[in-house]
Amino acid sequence: MSELRKDPITGRWVIISTELARRPSDFELDPVVLSPDPACPFCEGNEAQTPAEISSDRTTGAANQPGWQLRVIPNRFPVLRVEGTLDREGEGLFDKMNGIGAHEVIIETPRHEDTLATMGDAAVERVLRAFRDRVLDLKKDSRFRYVIIFKNHGRAAGAKLAHTCSQLIALPIVPREVREEVDGAKAHYQVKERCVFCDVLRQELTDRRRIVAENTDMVAMSPYAPRFPFETWIMPRRHRARFEDAEPHEFASLARMLGDLLRRMDRMLEHPPYNLLIHTAPVAEDAGAYYHWHVEVIPKLTRVAGFEWATGFYLNPTAPEEAAQVLRDARMSGS
Repeated sequence: MSELRKDPITGRWVIISTELARRPSDFELDPVVLSPDPACPFCEGNEAQTPAEISSDRTTGAANQPGWQLRVIPNRFPVLRVEGTLDREGEGLFDKMNGIGAHEVIIETPRHEDTLATMGDAAVERVLRAFRDRVLDLKKDSRFRYVIIFKNHGRAAGAKLAHTCSQLIALPIVPREVREEVDGAKAHYQVKERCVFCDVLRQELTDRRRIVAENTDMVAMSPYAPRFPFETWIMPRRHRARFEDAEPHEFASLARMLGDLLRRMDRMLEHPPYNLLIHTAPVAEDAGAYYHWHVEVIPKLTRVAGFEWATGFYLNPTAPEEAAQVLRDARMSGS
């Protein structure tokens, strides 16, 4: 029988359709296969095809020249622009403001066929530190209320180019999805004087059915009420509200865990397209007591359809306990 499960943080309900239970072989998988592309603007040697870099990590060469290991550039087609003022105003009961923000691209490697799953731990850590550095810089702008970091891997996940990269968008408002999560965590803290994420982590480490992997600082797990099949969260063991405030050793641990998780997904889900999201506290909000930053990785194995849009419920055909077991087994099958 199917189950209705409630997310303990946001209060969001999902339906785990156990009658339609699916293992990886039951999905219509859309593997991401990378092959050389001399015309790719993100490859080393094609720097002139991109906007001038904001920053880079280099072994040799000058800015906007070969010799880099990672580059941060403005998005050529930004959804928001830095220049200007917000000019908030109302039109009767409607509210609007100018499209002020920042939209940047982190080119994670000069090599076209690399992915976060194939890059070494040090290279993945370099990407995470670039995220941190850009967030710290953008937080200095008082117009910004939230900085979102995300990755679209594969065309089915929204990627326009095959070359592995991530994006960062600074917003003048806190997005609704973030607000629901932060407010849910705050409500839990007001009643119990404990972080709900810490409570979830303690319970999952005791139960262990939904644990995928763990190391000194990080735990990868299938959430109790996942929206999508094989949705996996990576949570730091240490309570902290903001990703950018993590300790150096935590970035190293996260790099190892993220690479490990993505390799497991590649092995068991045949190199799936996926979205990666970093959830962190809003810029100007004192959420230190009740919010807990984390990473969400969501393989694109199903599509959101009419039922989800009409109800706000998510329909997931794979129980998280089953998904966690499959990903745990990936380590053994790949040994």
